[in-house]
Amino acid sequence: MTEFQLTDYDFIELNKLMKIMGLVNTGGEANVRITNQEVKVNNVIEIQKRKKLRSGDVVTFETHQIFIK
Repeated sequence: MTEFQLTDYDFIELNKLMKIMGLVNTGGEANVRITNQEVKVNNVIEIQKRKKLRSGDVVTFETHQIFIK
């Protein structure tokens, strides 16, 4: 499991996190993957592209897990 540390804000949007963490090449690809129900937040399929992720959330995509700290 990889950790992502929130610094300047209380949250990060799901599609931005996927791009920042290198899970996808572009924000557009992140949006497609989310729309195709390939991403889970806290073990629930997430379809909101701009879902606000806060400390304690866990994002799962393919074989990757990211813990928001």
